[in-house]
Amino acid sequence: MLWIKNGRLVDPKSQTDQFYDICIERERIAGIFPPGSADQKQGEGDEVIEAAGLIVAPGLIDVHVHFREPGFTYKEDVATGAASAAAGGYTTVICMANTKPIVDNEETLTYLRERAKDMPVRVLNTAAITKGFQGKELTDMIGLKALGAVGFTDDGVPIADTSVVMEAMKMAKALNVPLSFHEEDPALIGSFGVNQGPVSVAVGVAGAPAVAEDVLVARDCALALNTGAEIDIQHISSGTSVAIVRAMKALGKNIHAEATPQHFSLTEEAVLQKGTLARVNPPLRTEADRLAIIEGLKDDTIDYIATDHAPHSKEEKEKEMKSAPSGMIGLETALALGITNLVKPGHLTLSHMLEKLTVNPAQLYHLDAGYVAVGGLADLVIFDENESWTVGENFKSRASNSPFIGDTLTGKVKYTICDGKVVYRDGE
Repeated sequence: MLWIKNGRLVDPKSQTDQFYDICIERERIAGIFPPGSADQKQGEGDEVIEAAGLIVAPGLIDVHVHFREPGFTYKEDVATGAASAAAGGYTTVICMANTKPIVDNEETLTYLRERAKDMPVRVLNTAAITKGFQGKELTDMIGLKALGAVGFTDDGVPIADTSVVMEAMKMAKALNVPLSFHEEDPALIGSFGVNQGPVSVAVGVAGAPAVAEDVLVARDCALALNTGAEIDIQHISSGTSVAIVRAMKALGKNIHAEATPQHFSLTEEAVLQKGTLARVNPPLRTEADRLAIIEGLKDDTIDYIATDHAPHSKEEKEKEMKSAPSGMIGLETALALGITNLVKPGHLTLSHMLEKLTVNPAQLYHLDAGYVAVGGLADLVIFDENESWTVGENFKSRASNSPFIGDTLTGKVKYTICDGKVVYRDGE
């Protein structure tokens, strides 16, 4: 057995915030007892984690990661991505479909489901909405769901044809699976990755305006209301988009949205300071947009905190702004960024923030996860909410393309437990 002693259990689903000893047997939680119980009940040979002064919470769930396999394993692969997730406190991650080949066929999805079997955390997969991300013809959504796809997305490539989106939503509704949408209308964008305005002018690119996001957010929310499909507006970056989602959610509960740590932590000014490390789609925007995202998190307009973990090689990110790929890694800094920029300033309580990292994403994907209860899976993160640390380049990820390198954050993952096994220990 594994015992966790004297930890402060924070479980958003049950609204628990109290000190307990927790007993884990095999992959399940066998008991949750008052402090001191472990000393009386533990047997010879039981493993013990002393969690005094630490938070014990459900293992984190990320609805939006890129593990780059197959096709781009020089950036990341399933194994290095899973190790990065474990180091960040994540026990479940949902991989996007923009690999090479794209996950729009039985062979690629089957390969990925096999790869996921031996990973230290649960690695789940979405499949493409349209064949080849071409936005024209739907994939075999019925067949791909049967093979294990938990949702569908053309992430990275907006679907221009409204009739195709409508058809996809009707199918998703019938299959009871969510659709996730990358909302950037390329017809309105001069160049990707940098907000259109003074900063884009300063770095010599045309830039991407917020309205390119806003128009597609409005369209897809309206279609979701019409079809009843469950949708996730990915990596929301615009204050206007937050307002649109807020209004649309008042009309129907099937509309959801996610925000990334970079979008609630940084503004477009980071591009001037960090260069291509701060280039991301959709781009970092203004302070007004950042504050609107925080308000959206506070009032639950935004349901999830998702990393959009997007590894790239050092050589790629060292290219000039016009040529470097967009994206940044995020699994190993997300919890600390949430504590540093949401909890410590008083925007969200710790439990409210954890809700957006655990039970809410579990509900979107119909997962038996995101909570702590006797008989439930022993998926846990143990962390020190007050420990400060400086982000270095020694990530478990294969990549190191983070604009937060050199920053001092608060909140340190000490242990990650998945299926009752310790899959990460700080310092190892």
